[in-house]
Amino acid sequence: MSATATPTGAEPIGTLSSSGSFTGKVRHLKIASNYGTAIFYGDFVKTVAAGTIEKDTGTTALTTTGVFMGCFYTDPTTKQPTYSQYYPASTVASDIKAYVLDDPHVLMKMQGDATLAQTAIGNNVSMVQTAGSTDIGRSKNAVDSSTIAATTATLPLRIIDFVDGPDSSVGDAYTDVIVKFNVGHQYLNTTGI
Repeated sequence: MSATATPTGAEPIGTLSSSGSFTGKVRHLKIASNYGTAIFYGDFVKTVAAGTIEKDTGTTALTTTGVFMGCFYTDPTTKQPTYSQYYPASTVASDIKAYVLDDPHVLMKMQGDATLAQTAIGNNVSMVQTAGSTDIGRSKNAVDSSTIAATTATLPLRIIDFVDGPDSSVGDAYTDVIVKFNVGHQYLNTTGI
């Protein structure tokens, strides 16, 4: 039972598209050298005008390219190839590549920041942005349960199901849900960056 808040951001679990597994939809996208914000596994990222990606810090609106799944860079101190579950802020390297799950139809598990009732299914919701954990490299973003709305079409996520298992069920103190992008995915936006 989810009696404690243990959010881990967006964890991909599947896709609504019929073209195979979401694991084949990870793209390598550049992060600018010395980019000043840490990005954690499970954070949403966006493409910016420079052609690189940055953390998407939106809550009630997103302009996302997808979910950050880790990165590669040459460590500026050790000069060794480094694979990391998170991007350490202000890393100076010319070869930083993020692994981004950029499928606009991806299904993701996220934890609510409070109890979510059965009536939440089919509703739109925003998210809570919290600094990730450098110890485990994971996001701590969660679904903002206070923003559930059926008619607010601009909210970035839609709840489509609950995670029902030994660690989570409907009505828990911190309910785990399955969400998809509602609006704001850059690949579906008719306007460019």
